[in-house]
This record gives sequence, structure tokens and C-alpha cells, in this order.
Amino acid sequence: MRTVFFDIDTQLDFLYPSGALYVPKAERIVPAIARLNRFAALSGFPVVSTTDAHAEDDPEFAAWPPHCVAGTLGQRKPEATLLDGRVTVPNRECELGLDGARQIVLEKQTVDVFQSRNIRRLIERLNAASYVVYGVVTEICVLAAVRGLLKTGKPVTVVTDAVETLKAEDSARALAEMQAGGAILANVEDICGQPAPSVI
Repeated sequence: MRTVFFDIDTQLDFLYPSGALYVPKAERIVPAIARLNRFAALSGFPVVSTTDAHAEDDPEFAAWPPHCVAGTLGQRKPEATLLDGRVTVPNRECELGLDGARQIVLEKQTVDVFQSRNIRRLIERLNAASYVVYGVVTEICVLAAVRGLLKTGKPVTVVTDAVETLKAEDSARALAEMQAGGAILANVEDICGQPAPSVI
């Protein structure tokens, strides 16, 4: 069965204290994101990494401080979360060009990836039997992605130790909504198996 992994908005501006829109403690999930992405690649499963790619005068900045401006350092993903064999799909009409891609970097300008121009074509092309979702933040972009993926009618698993939140109570509500909609909650080890023992 073909599972597609969705790595939501794991970008420097969100993940680290120096970032323009830092999510407190988000840096601690970077190893989990890296592990999930590598596991997917080793298993032959594609990873869709959504990324904000804003213009300097993006309308979203009326609601949020400027962040993830296209071409800036903060818009990049941490090296540990990147895979060889990746392609970038901009938020405009374009050829998807997915042949051989292990990681698809899907650019967007809104919190909801399902408002991006190419998401539905991408989902159709990938033809997943199920989805695994993780990233930032639980109650905003992750929730929007899960809502959209649940509408496909395919199983959706949310990796709870590979997400981070702005407010714990909002995260709890979001996870409850996901579960009520049919999503499964799991942790990294449920997805990837037991970690290798450390060598002393």
C-alpha cells in the first residue's frame, strides 16, 4: 500500500528561536521530522513538504508578522529534513515533474495547503492509500492539512510527537477534532519502529 507522508511547514522561521515566527520549543521536533522523512524515503514512500513562500508584501502579513519570504534563509527547511531527489512545485500553473522525486516541496501562500493551486493534482498523481501528517503548528496548518486529507476518504495518521503548537489547549482541541473526523493518532515509533540501540 502506498503511503504519502506530509511534512507541514517545517521551516527555519518557525522552528528556531532566531526565526521570524518562532513556535516555542519547535526545534525539539526536528529530529523526529528528519527520522520520518528518511523512513519514508527508505520505504519508497513520497514526502510532500509544504512550505510557505511569501512575497515581501504578502496579504497574509496583515494577520501574521512577516515570515518565510521566498528566497530568505528563514524560508528554508533544516538540512536534516531534506531528502535527495527533491522537486519544488510552485504555487502557480506548472508541470508537476514528479518522476523519481522522493520529496516534493509544495509552495503555498496560505495557512491551508488545500487553497494552493496544485494540491489536488498532486494528490491525484500520488494516488495514496493512506497519509501520515506531522509538522507545525498543530492547530493551524497541520489541522488544515488533515481536514483536507480526510476529505479524500483515505486513512490519515497524525504523528503527535512530531508536531508542535502555539497553545496547548488549542492543540488539544485540534487533535480531538482530527480524531472525531477519523484521523488516527500515533507516535514516531509507531510509524518507524523502535529506534536502533545506541552504541556505547
